[in-house]
Amino acid sequence: MAKSTVTSALAIGALALLGFGLTGCSAAQEIADSVESEVSGGESEVRDDETQEVTESGDLDVFKLAMGDCFNDAGSTMVSEIPVVPCSEPHDFEVYFEVEMPAGEYPGDEAISAQAEADCTAQFATFVGLPYEESALDFSYLTPTQQSWDDADDRLIQCIVTDEAAQTTGSLAGAAR
Repeated sequence: MAKSTVTSALAIGALALLGFGLTGCSAAQEIADSVESEVSGGESEVRDDETQEVTESGDLDVFKLAMGDCFNDAGSTMVSEIPVVPCSEPHDFEVYFEVEMPAGEYPGDEAISAQAEADCTAQFATFVGLPYEESALDFSYLTPTQQSWDDADDRLIQCIVTDEAAQTTGSLAGAAR
């Protein structure tokens, strides 16, 4: 799985036009908020304002996915939005660790994958409660692409845990299986 930056230029243009042409009108603000929500992947609608926990199912901008978030398979290896769900609902994946790659030139897919494998494997036992080699669970990761590295300054690797046998309800933290 890899991240990518896919932003609708039309939606951004519409947001800019709404912001300039309809300033000060409450209806205009509602429309602008609605368009902004579409551009941002609807984060304000799926997260609790205080706890930042995902409280409703919805599509979330992949760059706003956070540690502890649960989500379902997006059906693609290049994603711009993630179908998040509250962890209390059945889901395919849970973000269990994040690591920021150092600034600099894009190191290449192999170097990023090697970093992700090493860090995700090392942190697996801390999260799940068993070493990866002894666990029935599996992991994968979301990584920067060349485009997201260059265009969005994306350096974040996100480790995600999954039970390939079935969807999970609740967190896999401390599952020890």
